[in-house]
Amino acid sequence: MTTFTTTINSMYTLDTPDPGFVVNVFWTVTGVDGQYTAEIGGNSQFTMQEGPTFIPYDQLTPEIVTGWIPPEQIASAQACVQGQIDSMITPPVSPQNTPLPWA
Repeated sequence: MTTFTTTINSMYTLDTPDPGFVVNVFWTVTGVDGQYTAEIGGNSQFTMQEGPTFIPYDQLTPEIVTGWIPPEQIASAQACVQGQIDSMITPPVSPQNTPLPWA
């Protein structure tokens, strides 16, 4: 079973509509299944406040900012990471150039 974590890597801000208003968040989803680990990065852009109140930049936590990332972005990233892990566990079979039997 894969355990997923989302890490906030960096945030870009503007000083309007409020000082330290977050407009772009870069994040990474990491999946771990036993000895197999995979990750994929993404970013989310914001043009307006998502909640009813503004949270000052210095009061933001990883949990708050992760909560702003649209769930469909996280789900898509997790699906990609799971695909990478599945390919590590069971590598895809690729055709090979086999010598002709009459050569």
